[in-house]
This record gives sequence, structure tokens and C-alpha cells, in this order.
Amino acid sequence: MDILITNDDGIRSKGLALLAEWADSIGNVTVVAPAEEQSAKSQSLNIRTRYSINEVPFIPGIPAYAVGSTPADCVHTAAGLLGLHFDIVFSGINRGFNIGFDIAYSGTCGAIFEAAHNGIPGIAFSTSSETFSGAYNHLDEAWHYIRKKQLLSIAPLWNINFPVRSNGIRLTCQNGPSIPESLQKEVPEKILLDKDAINAGFISVTPLTIARTDFEAFRRVLDS
Repeated sequence: MDILITNDDGIRSKGLALLAEWADSIGNVTVVAPAEEQSAKSQSLNIRTRYSINEVPFIPGIPAYAVGSTPADCVHTAAGLLGLHFDIVFSGINRGFNIGFDIAYSGTCGAIFEAAHNGIPGIAFSTSSETFSGAYNHLDEAWHYIRKKQLLSIAPLWNINFPVRSNGIRLTCQNGPSIPESLQKEVPEKILLDKDAINAGFISVTPLTIARTDFEAFRRVLDS
């Protein structure tokens, strides 16, 4: 498996190095990450000015490139200008949770949304701003869950948030007002909001989508 790793905290982030070090045990890793911090850039692309692309020293055996632009541009650059082949994009480990509406702003999640536009699955990894140790210590647990549940065959985009200390894993919905009432009634004991899962000490695993159409509103207008 060929893995592209990026982030929004920048090429020098400890979380990036830890994710790359771990991912190197499950596949062939290439890092293409922002030269400087690009937090809260969402899925923005630089379409008007040139930006730098430089190969940089990283972990021995793992090629790495610093891109003078956004996380989404890192994915765009890797697939286009660098001509890299990759089967999946890992983004993170972000310093700070990406839950609830923050997902809309997140450059960490923006990178995997850009991957989806290229037909490539992606996983965003985030944790508390306090420490990366909890996330790093539970990457194997999260990956085992992904493979056991065959998550990547169910949906291409997943958002994973790690508490400092883990009580296990919970499948979650993005915190917000848009969770269908029927879903809440159907499996209330199994569904937690990402925020609630983190507050309870669980690893939050949330399927994401790049679609922004309100299909319930669409249906209601058709039926009116």
C-alpha cells in the first residue's frame, strides 16, 4: 500500500513525524506537507501565485517534500506536479481535535477532501493539543478497527480523534444539528457525537462526505 501523508501543522510538526513513522510499518510512505503551518485553511487551493516545492530531509527511508501552500495543495501537488501514486492519504496527526463544525475549517480534513476529489480515500487523525502520545499509542488500535470493520470499503473518508487516554473506540456522528432523528431513535445506545465520545475518553471514528446538498430539504421541496 502506497501512503501519502500530509498535515496542516507543517513539515516540522512532531505529529506528522509520528504518523509517518507508524505508517511506515504498514506501507510505503511519502510525505508531502506544508512548509509552514496552514491551520484552518480547509480545502483551499492556491490558484493565482506560484509556490515552492522542495525535497527535504525527514525520517531516513521516507521521502519528504515541503510545499509552500495549503494541505489540499499538498495532495494536489503530489498527484499532479510530483506524479506520485498513492492508494490512501493520511492527514495529521493534528495538534488539536477536529470535531463538530471545526471540520469545515480544518486543513487536516481539507486534505482528505481533496484526496476524495482525486478518487482516493483518506483518513484524518487529530488529538488533544496537550500531547501526541495518546494518539500515537493507539494508532494500531484504530487501524485494527478500520480493517476489522472494513471501513474503507464502506466509505472513503474517515475522521479519527484520539483522547489523551483511551477507553476504546466509538463510531460517531459529527456534532451539530443535522443528525437525522430517525438515526438517533434507531440506535441511540451506539451512536455518540464526536464531542461526546472525546469527552468520555473514547476514540471517535466518524465517516465524512464531501457532499453538501441537503437531501432532506431537496426531498421536501419535491414532495411539496
